[in-house]
Amino acid sequence: MDTSKRQFLDRTLNVTAGMAVAGLLGSSRVLASVEDVQQAMNEFTGGKTAVPGVVKLTTPEIAENGNSVPVSVSVDRPMSEDDHVESVIILADDNPNAAVARFHFSPASGEALASTRIRLARTQNVLAIAKTSKGEVFTATNHVKVTIGGCGG
Repeated sequence: MDTSKRQFLDRTLNVTAGMAVAGLLGSSRVLASVEDVQQAMNEFTGGKTAVPGVVKLTTPEIAENGNSVPVSVSVDRPMSEDDHVESVIILADDNPNAAVARFHFSPASGEALASTRIRLARTQNVLAIAKTSKGEVFTATNHVKVTIGGCGG
């Protein structure tokens, strides 16, 4: 093995070992604060107050494993060129990152409907906020009890 290969392997092993040690020693995760969630909401809505009732958020009441929590969201709004749902954001108020999913729609989507699986660190609220092409914002919130945390919890 020549010197450059040896140096590369030494550096790679040192970096990998350092990352492993940091992961083992730094096990406490910083969770999003109430301010982080509010900031994410304000950035998405442009500071407008979201109105409940148009968004349907489906989550389990109890998630036995926070590593894979099924979430679906639908918005009961027209999907025409003049008036349609542009995007939906899903926020979790006690995760390392408040924004956990974002979906974009167009009139060609036909309906504002999406499903995914998310990680939840612990028992917390999950929020869905929808924004329309006319600047309207709508929301729904569900409380999900997590029995085994998915983000290091």
